[in-house]
Amino acid sequence: MLTLLLIIHILVAFFLIFIVLIQSGKGAELGAAFGGSSQTLFGSRGAATFLNKMTTVAAIVFMITSLTLAVITAKGGSVVKKSPVTTEEKKAIPPTPGPIPQPSTPAK
Repeated sequence: MLTLLLIIHILVAFFLIFIVLIQSGKGAELGAAFGGSSQTLFGSRGAATFLNKMTTVAAIVFMITSLTLAVITAKGGSVVKKSPVTTEEKKAIPPTPGPIPQPSTPAK
């Protein structure tokens, strides 16, 4: 389940990057707005294009898979706690010392 969700998440991330990169920018429209254009500041584009709708759908799927992966991982616990201790790490851990012996004082 986790592996399938992770694969979907990665595919959607690459698809989202691709969709955003192939869209045309709004930089010229914004510059024209300050140059005395009659359009609004960010331009009115009318109905959303197909690429805009695909970007919205991909972003929603990406956020849902992100949240789902976060919840599943949080319920699973820490990765550090699950990792086995190797023999090299066991040698590196010093043994815990016992109680420190107190020097005996001679009786008077």
